Amino acid sequence: MPSIKNIRQWSRREFIQAGGMTAMGIALGACAKNPVTGQSQFMLVSKEQEISMDKEASPHQLSADYGPTQDAQLNEYVSGIGHTLSNNSHRPDMPYNYQVVNANYINAYAFPGGTIACTRAIMLEMDNEAELAGLLGHEIGHVNARHTSSRMSSQMMVGAVAGIGGAVVGATLGGEWGALAGGLGGIGAGVLLAKYSRDDERQADALGMEYMTRAGYNPDGMVGLMDMLNEQHDREPSALEVMFSTHPMSSERLQTARKRAYTEYMGASEYSLYRERYMDNTASLRKLAPAIKELQDAEKLLGQKKYDAAEEKCAAALQIAPDDYAGLLTMTKCQIAKENYEKAQPYAQHAKDVYPGEAQALQLNGLLLLHSKQYASAYENFDAYEQSMPGNPYTAFYKGYTSEGMGNRDQAAQNYLRFLKQVNKGDQAKHAYYKLVDWGYIKGEASPVENPLAGLA
Repeated sequence: MPSIKNIRQWSRREFIQAGGMTAMGIALGACAKNPVTGQSQFMLVSKEQEISMDKEASPHQLSADYGPTQDAQLNEYVSGIGHTLSNNSHRPDMPYNYQVVNANYINAYAFPGGTIACTRAIMLEMDNEAELAGLLGHEIGHVNARHTSSRMSSQMMVGAVAGIGGAVVGATLGGEWGALAGGLGGIGAGVLLAKYSRDDERQADALGMEYMTRAGYNPDGMVGLMDMLNEQHDREPSALEVMFSTHPMSSERLQTARKRAYTEYMGASEYSLYRERYMDNTASLRKLAPAIKELQDAEKLLGQKKYDAAEEKCAAALQIAPDDYAGLLTMTKCQIAKENYEKAQPYAQHAKDVYPGEAQALQLNGLLLLHSKQYASAYENFDAYEQSMPGNPYTAFYKGYTSEGMGNRDQAAQNYLRFLKQVNKGDQAKHAYYKLVDWGYIKGEASPVENPLAGLA
């Protein structure tokens, strides 16, 4: 084997040419047949990787949206419609999973492996089952056309042009894209739910109408959905801020839906909208509408740092629905923002009681118990959180910190070491590193925040 000093240094031109050849090799070896168009498409993300990324990231997003609704009948209803549509789609073999989540903002989203969610707030805005079919069909369209994977592949290719091989892609792009290049691990929901292009949205609209009419729904459902979203945006833009940031809406899309419904799908106009069935299946949700409206107002006020007014709105919501999980956690966050930690903890505990095992309440409970130095109880919550929601590296830090508080040094060290293998910057990394040095588990070096892994055994 030649020694390092005998290896000839490459010129800048040779380096760039090699990078270009690598990128060309990737491009030539990364073509796949698009499930919708049947045409060859540049694709670096396999079906198996789509499913794996989905399984890793989607649970965190669903929990951030206060978890799937506990109204089993409502979830079963939406899931049934979703599966009817996806069975009539271009990729019926994907492991589709449909959820109504407890979030109070108006939105729907799809992960590339087939996890599709709509918020309870958007369910309240729709008028019939055909509109719901249009919404779900649109999200299925994104999965079928592989819009997220196509965007990710393009980003990976850009990185490959700038360097040589996957390792250079990771170093060039960094962060979540770097993790992607290094083996498609650690992908966060933010990457997978990034903004679609207008062309992506147009194609998803077309596919959604195709799937819903195949399943026997009147295409006016898609027109009604588009009309509702445009009206909402004109009347109260902030209510659709999140949805429009990822799903660009326009009057042009509404006009296209109308034209398509009254020409290409004119024959499907005899199909039903199923309004009565929709109203029957959403009756229990609609009883919560006044509370959800109060929580929407509370969340806006929290964003504006008007904490007293937000607290009043949360209190009004909980007066209507005292066991509402999203309401209890919104009040918890309001109290934390006001630094009323003792007042916050009972709300977090109540949320945990009404939705056992849902991760967000476990996490907030743990943090509040930690603040009051109830280390053993805090550890139990963090441990339960990690079992429910694996993959958050900071859970290891907090398990270490609570173990330290209990005087269990070995358990603390194990968790701190586990944390530092994933996170090597920031105050938590500095704390964990110094403790491990002080306890003799690792040999200390200078600048531990810059390189807290230095000296790890």
